[in-house]
Amino acid sequence: MSIVCELCDVRAGDILVSTEQLRVILVDDANYPGFCRVIWNAHVKEMTDLSEADRAVFMQAVWKLEAAIRAVMQPHKMNVASLGNMVPHLHWHLIPRYTDDAHFPNPIWAAAHGNADQAALDARRNLLPQLRQTIISNFAS
Repeated sequence: MSIVCELCDVRAGDILVSTEQLRVILVDDANYPGFCRVIWNAHVKEMTDLSEADRAVFMQAVWKLEAAIRAVMQPHKMNVASLGNMVPHLHWHLIPRYTDDAHFPNPIWAAAHGNADQAALDARRNLLPQLRQTIISNFAS
């Protein structure tokens, strides 16, 4: 039985940064503008499967991405998580959270308890070009 892994497809997603080791994806989620992932290119299941040097590279990318999202999106809180229960391929989710989002304070995967304010969502979506450029610039330096 072969395992299908959507994260192994290096063409999938809106790729903002791509290196030999990893890529940064802007996730198309209308309810969570600024949601990004850092994906390790090699199909690896756990952080401890990486060498110490590779773990350092990976985590530096996560923190660099978090800083860019915080600077542009100005969230109330950042959710940074490596879950991968459904896709056993190393990746980190970075999700800007706001007190007015549909799931706050619960995880975005929980049942929504309301609707996010449409004007606030529109304002956040309008920041995406700036976020895109900030991420690209941060990783170029």
